[in-house]
Amino acid sequence: MITISLCMIVKNEEKVLKRCLDSVADLVEELIIVDTGSTDGTKAVAAAYPKVRLYDFTWVDDFSAARNFAFSKATMDYIYSADADEVLDEVNRERFLLLKKAMLPEVEIVQMKYGNQLQFGTVYNFDEEYRPKLFKRLREFVWQEPVHETVRLSPVVYDSDIVITHMPQASHAGRDFKVFLRAAERGERLSGRLLNMYARELFLAGEDKDFLDAAALFENAARDTERDEDTVKEACLVAAAAAKRRGDETGFFKYGMKVLAAGGCSELCRELGDFYLEKEDFEEAAIWYYNACYETEPALALKAAGEETLQKLAFCNEKIAAR
Repeated sequence: MITISLCMIVKNEEKVLKRCLDSVADLVEELIIVDTGSTDGTKAVAAAYPKVRLYDFTWVDDFSAARNFAFSKATMDYIYSADADEVLDEVNRERFLLLKKAMLPEVEIVQMKYGNQLQFGTVYNFDEEYRPKLFKRLREFVWQEPVHETVRLSPVVYDSDIVITHMPQASHAGRDFKVFLRAAERGERLSGRLLNMYARELFLAGEDKDFLDAAALFENAARDTERDEDTVKEACLVAAAAAKRRGDETGFFKYGMKVLAAGGCSELCRELGDFYLEKEDFEEAAIWYYNACYETEPALALKAAGEETLQKLAFCNEKIAAR
């Protein structure tokens, strides 16, 4: 049977950490808890567990740096990466134990289903989807092919039936927006993946100020000739939404038309519907809300074509019928 190190980075998780650790502590051989600056009782909660190894890490606005530090302290065969707001219920604790007993040595990454994602406006559009959660600590390089042999570089990934319940107390959007912006302020060029995550989170949980703060970053990305078409389209979408929120109609239509030229999406149609609704042009607003729900697909947030947009469409139709 394999051995497992649980690795976590935490900050001010006093209210949820015990719930998480109680659900998994007896399934692993060691608990690596890295605190990034808690001011509550988080460290005291962690210290109560006999298998814990508690470390401090100075926060540098970089989750990867903190997780890499945590991974560097692990000593077991595999590393289970967890967050404090996750829980394994009894059914999935049993699945976890069975996996641990039956793990094949060639498996390097185990994916587990992340559930209950939509409750707090996270950056994911599905309530349950796979995420890599268990990692082989020391990778073994294997030669393959009978001739012109080469080392296997792609990891061996196993999709398990384990479901992790995500139980956050609130949205993490505000925290994430700060990290995105600070990375940009340091002159870092955000990858297409991170720009996509940033844009998703804006449309799922962003306030007007969040769009305005992000405007310059996405306008630059929209002009970046080295970006792929999808990234440019998403950047134009955010830039259009930000322009609308600051009352810049020229900028709104400038970037919005680029999104339409790239195939359009529900989010832009929803923004256009809101634009005309604010002007009490109910006929035009209804057209765009209809397009958001029935003629286009969401690029970033499923809710752009969801219940709220349908309610706005119904409101516009009621106003039109009342004339």
